Amino acid sequence: MKRIKTDICVIGAGSGGLSVAAGAVQMGAKVVLIEGHKMGGDCLNYGCVPSKALIASAKHAQAGLENPAFGIEEVRPKVDYAAAKDHVAQVIETIAPVDSQDRFEALGCTVIRDFARFISETEVQAGDTVIEARRFVVATGSSPLVPPIEGIEDVEVFTNETIFELREKPDHLLIVGGGPIGMEMAQAHRRLGCKVTVIEGAKALGNDDPELTAVVLDTLRDEGVEIVEEAKAERISGGKGTVTVHTPKGDFTGSHMLMAVGRKVNTERLDLDAGNVAHDRRGLKVDDKLRSTTNKRVYAAGDVAGGLQFTHVAGYHGGVLVRALALALPAKARTDHIPWCSYTQPELAQVGLTEAQARKKHREKLTVVRAAFDDNDRAIAERKTKGFIKVMVVGGKPVGASIVGPMAGELIGVWCLAIANGLKMSAISNAVLPYPTIGEINKRAAGAYFSPKLFESNLVKTAVRFVQKWIP
Repeated sequence: MKRIKTDICVIGAGSGGLSVAAGAVQMGAKVVLIEGHKMGGDCLNYGCVPSKALIASAKHAQAGLENPAFGIEEVRPKVDYAAAKDHVAQVIETIAPVDSQDRFEALGCTVIRDFARFISETEVQAGDTVIEARRFVVATGSSPLVPPIEGIEDVEVFTNETIFELREKPDHLLIVGGGPIGMEMAQAHRRLGCKVTVIEGAKALGNDDPELTAVVLDTLRDEGVEIVEEAKAERISGGKGTVTVHTPKGDFTGSHMLMAVGRKVNTERLDLDAGNVAHDRRGLKVDDKLRSTTNKRVYAAGDVAGGLQFTHVAGYHGGVLVRALALALPAKARTDHIPWCSYTQPELAQVGLTEAQARKKHREKLTVVRAAFDDNDRAIAERKTKGFIKVMVVGGKPVGASIVGPMAGELIGVWCLAIANGLKMSAISNAVLPYPTIGEINKRAAGAYFSPKLFESNLVKTAVRFVQKWIP
């Protein structure tokens, strides 16, 4: 049995773990990085990267159908589903070196490719190596949840970990789960020529503002995606080349089934009890510094920290932990400035409080301002006018922003910046932006906050009349 002593032991080479390892080792700490599966974690191999690559293929398939609006003949695409998957694989392959073992060993990390488990409060074992560390960072992420629905063991179930390896185009894809993953894959597969039915036990995109989600769901339905809500999957049956999902709203039969009902944290291999690390089904129990409540040597990053499950959150946690572990600086994780985005078309993005949350928390102090894409000249030129933005403002500062429309994931960045740094709406309205750009919609929303104060105020009108009459 080999033994290694190190400053920081990182378990998991996804976004959070890689951020900690890269930052700490380049600052001079001794770092051991352990990964039992694929470098890059879920995001690179099964999540963000492959899904966005497939969505890009689907976008090109859709573009020809929209040609007539621009004076060009409609083109019905001939989709090569396997070639689209080749595109997905090539994108992963291009990005992979950034997350590779070679790169992290070149940075100075000791990389061990095996699964780790705690054997004491100060040690983990990975294969034939015992690692003793001053600090541990658990960043093992999460995996797709496949619930124990009756009959599910008798059919082939695809998840985000397997759907991108499928080379044969589904004739009719059933998607169980109407969250972001389900809806993104629904639209992408419909545009690539599949019949698609989404079966959701509650409300589709239920974590977002329903006023905005209605725009997305209406668009998907217009494109031919069948969306069935309030239809919990009670039983599954099927045979060769067929699968049926039985719900209170009827039975739905297709050729393939994608399960997208949520995720479970990857803690089962860690033997956390042996390390005196408190945990539950949501992950490790940590404080606002991401530190274990029971073993002060252990920290968590990303999905296993028990909060929001997004790649960018894991990366953010990594930055927090590098400051704390490498430099001993006070660092706490916050959530009020964390955005998320569903990459459907139109995109759906959120940061901070939704309107319902802001009304509940701030009541009469809240002002909600809006701007629509059909008032944006660039959006009109591009014929991408579906959608709007609304910003929740308290005391002159944004506390939340919701966007549905083209490039919502890019546009939300301005409001992330404002909320993270406590900026006022004037910081947005004072900016001069190039014309015509989609980004002007943010400035228009900020201007909508000040317009009533300027144009509907009797005091302002009185002052202006005085200036015009008496000031030379």
